[in-house]
Amino acid sequence: MKVEGSYTFAAPRDVVWPMLLDPEVLANVMPGCEELKEVGENQYVGVLKIKVGPVQGKFNGEVTLTDIAAPNSYNMVVDGKGPAGFVKGDGGLRLEEEGSTTIMHYSGDAQVGGRIASVGQRLLDTSAKAIIRQSLDGLNQQVEARMVALQAEKVVEEKEVEGKTAVSAPTPKPTTPTSPPPPLAPPTQTQFAMGVAKNFIEELIPEDQREDTISKAIMILGGLFLFRLITKWWTRRIAREVAKMLQK
Repeated sequence: MKVEGSYTFAAPRDVVWPMLLDPEVLANVMPGCEELKEVGENQYVGVLKIKVGPVQGKFNGEVTLTDIAAPNSYNMVVDGKGPAGFVKGDGGLRLEEEGSTTIMHYSGDAQVGGRIASVGQRLLDTSAKAIIRQSLDGLNQQVEARMVALQAEKVVEEKEVEGKTAVSAPTPKPTTPTSPPPPLAPPTQTQFAMGVAKNFIEELIPEDQREDTISKAIMILGGLFLFRLITKWWTRRIAREVAKMLQK
């Protein structure tokens, strides 16, 4: 199973890079991540609970970072296993600064075995893409919050400088928290499942046909729901009539 892609963060590279090495940040943006901690230099262990199709389970994994070239790139080796199967893979990421933004390029290759592999290659690929997309979206929220905090720190520092240069002007007190952004809750299983469904639709249906296809699907579901209501009403009415006949 191969994955690759890119993602753009509205922040400079020196803001994004340290967050990619922070286990607390990463644990709070990965769907299903119950634990991620550093156990050695560039070595991490974690627990991931995930559901792919009908298969659900916990995976205990090890992640090792290699070839670290701060603040540009690193490679990683992943080894995870659990009752539902195993996952082994390697990959890497590279950060490219473009103006005030940072583009992350990532790629990887993984081997999946056990019960989780029985769901089929298409669902595995779609689930992997959903995990990556939701993780990066969550990381982007953390990056945005960090940028807000940095802007607040800059404003406070500028006001302090102005206060020191003006004899009569008192030194302003910080009114905006400058601590790192609070951790976000990782996506729930429902949100993850919705992400998988979204990826699945995007892969199966061309973009120019999605709106029409979704409209037809909604109409069909609405018709089925109405049919079910009418059927229930008719069944209950017949049941009442039969009950009256039996009473007579």
